[in-house]
Amino acid sequence: MLYPINEIFQTIQGEGLFTGAPAIFIRLQGCPVGCPWCDTQHTWELEPQNKVAVKQVINKGAAAPTWAELSAEQIVQALIDAGYTAKHIVLTGGEPAMYDLRPLGEALEAAGYRLQIETSGTFELLLTANTWVTVSPKLDMPGGYLVRPDCMQRADEIKHPVAMQKHIDALDNLLKRCPPKASTSISLQPISQRPRATELAIETCIARNWRLSVQLHKYLAIE
Repeated sequence: MLYPINEIFQTIQGEGLFTGAPAIFIRLQGCPVGCPWCDTQHTWELEPQNKVAVKQVINKGAAAPTWAELSAEQIVQALIDAGYTAKHIVLTGGEPAMYDLRPLGEALEAAGYRLQIETSGTFELLLTANTWVTVSPKLDMPGGYLVRPDCMQRADEIKHPVAMQKHIDALDNLLKRCPPKASTSISLQPISQRPRATELAIETCIARNWRLSVQLHKYLAIE
């Protein structure tokens, strides 16, 4: 199994329940969902002419559609060679659930890492049993993909981007149609740190005993 990797880097997790945790991000290339506000649109297309050597996706630094093809074992070795110290792995994208992540997860867990996936919930989740699943449900996006009930049920955390009341209403409808397990944490994340979106998210989280996710990395201006 080979994975198309856009970049690998070490930083602090800035979103959701693991906010503040040192983390290694493994960003996979490819996503057909088409979210208009996506800040990683360079990961959408898997173009053969953009394939590069492994060293060019480690600590990349600048957004680019270039990607390298690595096996699970090569990814583990790349983390070791880079000298990373974090033990929390975030599998992100793009849409990482496009791929069978079980071989990668098994290799990483065997090497002592804890896994988290950030997914739109629109693809079947092929993961290890211990992978922490963060679903950021993408509703009515241009790609036409539907959020899957099995993804919502598997979610440990639902992190929903909001800008206005209609986004909260859409989440309410999704939670009725695809209820998660009772232990699932629900967070609202203001889109682009807009003041009104932040105010609305705070008000709703207090009223419903949900959590606020504020994209700490953007406030700190770090990757």
